[in-house]
Amino acid sequence: MPDQNPLFPAFLKLSTLRVLLVGGGNVGLEKLTAILRSSPETAVTIVSLTFLNELREVAARHPRLTLVQRGWLESDLDAADIVFAATDNPLLHRRIKAAARQRRLLVNVADTPDLCDFYLSSVVQKGQLKIAISTNGKSPTVAKRVRAMLEEALPEELNQVLQQMTVIRGKVAGDFAAKVKSLNAVTAELAGGRAFESPATQRWRRVATGSLLAVGALLAARLLRRPE
Repeated sequence: MPDQNPLFPAFLKLSTLRVLLVGGGNVGLEKLTAILRSSPETAVTIVSLTFLNELREVAARHPRLTLVQRGWLESDLDAADIVFAATDNPLLHRRIKAAARQRRLLVNVADTPDLCDFYLSSVVQKGQLKIAISTNGKSPTVAKRVRAMLEEALPEELNQVLQQMTVIRGKVAGDFAAKVKSLNAVTAELAGGRAFESPATQRWRRVATGSLLAVGALLAARLLRRPE
């Protein structure tokens, strides 16, 4: 459909992949910070002629980061699963993209959406809850604004609700179909209806509903306090 974001959303287990980051300046530091913010255990090899002191300080705190001080070589791709090109050299970025495509590696190229296989999203995190925001590369500024709004509006107690739902899911008996039916019943009231449920499911529904309603009240209060 026109005017729709066609990107496929996915959450990568980046700590299981070998990440290559080309660029040790401000843009490289920005990309590295984004990677480590969500996946602090990720192994990243950073190749650059020079490195910012701030980036070196980050590397000193993360033993899975490797700094390689030299120019990029095509052979660097041999030990990579995913690539970030983050220099101030557009010609180098195109070379990296072309070489990575031959190896069927996914590449993110800083400030060049047309060369990107994927974009980095703005992320809101409340414990185990993670929300990724994408504008299809049109406006990172808008994505950051939406992220800031959600970070302020969503209460920290959401993580407690997720933990309680995990306990409920573990205690619901039956096969897969029966568990799905029971969990649907637990949350049916929140969607405006109520399915047939056993006494045990009724008990867990009351626990979940109470938790979610409490979070809803906190969220509503925060939104109402926002300035005009």
